Amino acid sequence: MSYPNLFSPLRVGPYTLAHRVVLAPLTRMRADKASFAPRPLNADYYAQRATSGGLLIAEASPVLATGRGNPATPGIYSAEQIAGWRKVTDAVHAKGGIIFLQLWHVGRVSHSSLQPGGVLPVAPSAVPIGDGLMTMTASGKPQPFETPRALETDEVPGVVEAFRQAAQNAMDAGFDGVEIHGANGYLIEQFLRPHINLRSDRYGGSIENRARLLLEITDAVIGVWGANRVGVRLSPYGIANGSGEQDPMPLYSHVIGALDKLGLAYLHFIEPRSSGAGRAEVDHQNVPSAMKLFRPMWRGVLMTAGGFTGESANAAIADGHADLIAFGRIFISNPDLPARLRNNHPLTPYNRATFYGGGEAGYTDYPVYDGLRQAETA
Repeated sequence: MSYPNLFSPLRVGPYTLAHRVVLAPLTRMRADKASFAPRPLNADYYAQRATSGGLLIAEASPVLATGRGNPATPGIYSAEQIAGWRKVTDAVHAKGGIIFLQLWHVGRVSHSSLQPGGVLPVAPSAVPIGDGLMTMTASGKPQPFETPRALETDEVPGVVEAFRQAAQNAMDAGFDGVEIHGANGYLIEQFLRPHINLRSDRYGGSIENRARLLLEITDAVIGVWGANRVGVRLSPYGIANGSGEQDPMPLYSHVIGALDKLGLAYLHFIEPRSSGAGRAEVDHQNVPSAMKLFRPMWRGVLMTAGGFTGESANAAIADGHADLIAFGRIFISNPDLPARLRNNHPLTPYNRATFYGGGEAGYTDYPVYDGLRQAETA
């Protein structure tokens, strides 16, 4: 009996993928600093990583100007941003690739210097991120997180509408689908977590109420795209940005059960061993496996991410724990990652110092494998 692996085809919504190596959504902070629109450099970056029948998930993009938490992250709320993203999607489609956009609102993971008019960031409740964690200001300097402003109940529908409009904008920009960012301690996850969400209205208190925003946003986005071109990303055991709780099983059993009924393109987990990997080298030990715990609750396509190697990715797929594996750091430094994994070629190490901000260095200057380049020029 043969088992599927990274290079077995897979149907995801209306698309047939040629392989299961996915580019994870990765914040790189290289958009235009004034308009927050993608630049030609961004189109080059994604085109380098596109393969025929391969899936890329473009970096998290704020659905509102007030949803921003970092300098130079591309948005999806203006005409100029839509036009910038169209150059990216055209470049990926020219290579035969498929590209989704991750829709983002950071909530309290921001700073007033990044907010229009210098106002405080918003959150479900006025609960700051503590434990000495720092945020990046508009000038790029680290500062302690501020105490956010709690959203009023009548403001929440505006957040849902912003995600709906962003989904439409992504369609206008030529994307093939969208992913809702419900992970890593950002706004949607802030509503899910009881130590952050202290509300007493219909969006707080019970698990059902805390999950309401995620499900309303998902319904709104489905109204634009149809369920089979919408994914959702979650980090049930994540601890990034002051998130985390002792027993996430009741909450996420409810959330995943509700999402499972919708016929989504996929569900995307961040494995707990890699929570916070964007900020430092981490490998949390003795932590649960999200894909193993929640796979029995999910009938559709399951994607997972978090420090996988080619060997461990193949094992996860063969064992039935996941259908797609999203790669982050090693896809940054290996634009030809699918070919390298298929052929067991050595990987180029990444340079963490060039992850965020800057230009071509550490972004579009990583080479393809020498052997592949020599074969192409022969």
